[in-house]
Amino acid sequence: MPQYFPPNANAFAKWLIWGGLVFTVLLVTSLTVYARSANNRVGVPVPQPVAFSHQLHNGQLGIDCRYCHTSVEVAASANIPPTETCMTCHSQIRVGSPQLAVVQASWETNEPILWNRVHDLGDFVFFNHSAHINKGVGCSTCHGRIDQMEGIWKNEPLTMGWCLECHKNPAQFVRPREEVFNMAYERPEQQLELGQELVAAYNINTEKLPQCSTCHR
Repeated sequence: MPQYFPPNANAFAKWLIWGGLVFTVLLVTSLTVYARSANNRVGVPVPQPVAFSHQLHNGQLGIDCRYCHTSVEVAASANIPPTETCMTCHSQIRVGSPQLAVVQASWETNEPILWNRVHDLGDFVFFNHSAHINKGVGCSTCHGRIDQMEGIWKNEPLTMGWCLECHKNPAQFVRPREEVFNMAYERPEQQLELGQELVAAYNINTEKLPQCSTCHR
């Protein structure tokens, strides 16, 4: 009977199978890493139609977060302020400035400013700003030192693993409610003791926090 395959055909087939498996694993891993990192450009400034400076407004002028983000304490979303909020000041201050041309045009045409989103969680994630604010999670914990940012960017990855660091041990992160909007707040040396007291005082359910249904509903 004639021999149709060369002597090394078995070895070739074996290496082809193993090579295919390795390639498949590397491909799946690479796609997973890409999917997780594509929307997590931490520290990269996001261009906006108006060069709004949190450093100026919140840092130097001391304007409270809640002046613009009015719903942050009572709703799931920290609303983007309407043009009317901007014009409360800028109808009197820096009137006619080229830097505010987009704001002025929005006010005159009644068309909202199209801000570019910075923090964009997946549709499969439920996040409630008011729940975090009222349980003692400070703005700077997730958003960083906004009061020092000339532009705006994502300060933390906001991945599930990052969120679970707090959900598994909230006592390490919570602060007194009166300090939530204090951007310069630093955790004290006795944070664990203070945190445990606040977890109890704010009725934080430490058993429910790490459960999937808390964020995925």
